Amino acid sequence: MGGPRQRGPGRSLKDLKREINARNSGGEGVSGGGKQGGRHDRHTPAEVVDGNGVPYTTGQVQSAEPWTPSPYTAFKVLLSARLGAAVWSGISDCDETFNYWEPAHHLLYGQGLQTWEYDPRFALRSYLYLLVHAIPGWVYAKLVQPNPMLVFYFLRCLFGFVCALCEVYFYRGVLCEFGANVGRLCLALLVFSAGMFISSTAFLPSTTSMYLTLLSIGAWFHQQYKLAIFFTALSTFLSWPFAALIGLPIAVDIVLLKKQVRLFTTWCLISAGTILGPQVMCDSYYYGRPVFASLNIVWYNVFTSHGPDLYGTEPPEFYLINGILNFNFVFILALFVLPIQTGARYLLKSELASPGTGFFLSDTLSQSPMYLWLLVFWTTPHKEERFLFPIYPLICLAGAMVIDSCQKLFYFLFVKVKSRHFLHHTTWLGVLAVSVSALLSLSRMTALYQGYHGVTDIWMRVNQLPDFSAPTTVCVGKEWYRYQSSFFLPSTSFKIAFLKSDFRGQLPKYYSKPHQNTPGLLSTQISHSDFNDLNMEETSRYINHAGKCHFLVDLEDTAVSDLQPNYASHANWTVEAEFEFLDPSASHPLFRALYVPWLSRRFTKYNRYLLLRRVSPRRITPSED
Repeated sequence: MGGPRQRGPGRSLKDLKREINARNSGGEGVSGGGKQGGRHDRHTPAEVVDGNGVPYTTGQVQSAEPWTPSPYTAFKVLLSARLGAAVWSGISDCDETFNYWEPAHHLLYGQGLQTWEYDPRFALRSYLYLLVHAIPGWVYAKLVQPNPMLVFYFLRCLFGFVCALCEVYFYRGVLCEFGANVGRLCLALLVFSAGMFISSTAFLPSTTSMYLTLLSIGAWFHQQYKLAIFFTALSTFLSWPFAALIGLPIAVDIVLLKKQVRLFTTWCLISAGTILGPQVMCDSYYYGRPVFASLNIVWYNVFTSHGPDLYGTEPPEFYLINGILNFNFVFILALFVLPIQTGARYLLKSELASPGTGFFLSDTLSQSPMYLWLLVFWTTPHKEERFLFPIYPLICLAGAMVIDSCQKLFYFLFVKVKSRHFLHHTTWLGVLAVSVSALLSLSRMTALYQGYHGVTDIWMRVNQLPDFSAPTTVCVGKEWYRYQSSFFLPSTSFKIAFLKSDFRGQLPKYYSKPHQNTPGLLSTQISHSDFNDLNMEETSRYINHAGKCHFLVDLEDTAVSDLQPNYASHANWTVEAEFEFLDPSASHPLFRALYVPWLSRRFTKYNRYLLLRRVSPRRITPSED
């Protein structure tokens, strides 16, 4: 295969696309390539032969260059999709609410729920991570003084904007490494993927690691190794320590293949010092003692006897089903990208001048971040959808590579006269694959919105309740895990309270306010004895009885028990607002997963998601608050 080809500093993206176009040109023979040895300053123009047998170099031909969207066009399309996700995609994971939105609300407004991970005894979460996300919301709130819910959506739109920027950088890297066809296929899959719709605007470390995966892998494809190292370190320390897995193949490439040990070591030290210094100081300040949050979370998840398995385990097929729902057939293609690429190279070895899809990296190396991540998390008993967020862009890339290989296979196997570029004959195949995938993804996104938007709509109605500046309690029972955060409460005079339900785990509690005799003590520095790391129920979390609730959010379904009564049927509650909510157990599996016009309503059942108002509530006195 020869040594790695280097991209000269004066070489434009357009020149690169022309050469890759010639290299990928089906029946046209390609000679030349990167200079081996010396400084590798620039490529020798590849010589190809046209349909009449006349030789020319790639620098002389512009008409055969495959069209690709410009970065600006790609950004506009991606931004439109991400802003749509910010508005229409709801919070699907209670961890996002209680571990990120609630502490952020506390930092912004001085009131919010605290989980055991933020207790100074455990200190598993980083306050610097919260501040990076919350500061833009603080600036917006100070300048405009909006309703807290508008701050929530402002931050989500900002997340979508950042995600779109990262995706454009990744897209340019894919163009550089894999060529125009894979690049535009990958872009289309990113735009329409239901997985990206769900993950792109979430306030979760796994989403932040997805942003940084886009940047680190994009920098790797650009051969900008310093940036690749820094973004991997940022993802590892600030966001999610397990994201270091994605950077392992980058390290192998830099250290073992490129032999740039000094660059790797230097930039690892620079990155660690730049990130860990501010992080340790910030977290130590908020926790009131020296804290290294990234180490604490690794220790808890890996080296304790209980770890994350306390929060549930899933069967091996969990990620397979989840991947198909979020990426449809593209997920299956991505899983088999290396076997398919290997088979395509074997079948087309006499036709293709290049042994692999990648221009600078082997397929095995470029796809190893995705495979490493799947290997680790697929074999872990505790599985959650968000754990795969960091590799969602890599799934789109792998799927695009397989579609590209299928186009080449079709060209070489079924086109007899190979006088033109393979895309002249197979563009329809790429369009068909992307169109079917997009249609299935749009169906999935619509199903999610149609089925579950009632939760967000109800909490929007809570936000519109009149604020009389008197203590007002909004209660949740069995629906505690769908609470959309304190940003949906009208003001800090409203508080959430938990009614006892059939749930037997540990619920969060409000941050305590420092005593007047302890000036300078932060609420984040107060340790509580009623927090535990075993997910054991703490009865102190519950309000005594429903008579103390002014409002109640509940789902009317068949799951009725002594602790989960049908509150709407009680005379002392009246319906303030109601919306539809999908009943999965009574709906057809296909039509609850995908929305099909005119058919879905026939095969799905909906319950009522309710905001109830107590007819004569007992007012909570300050001593009971």
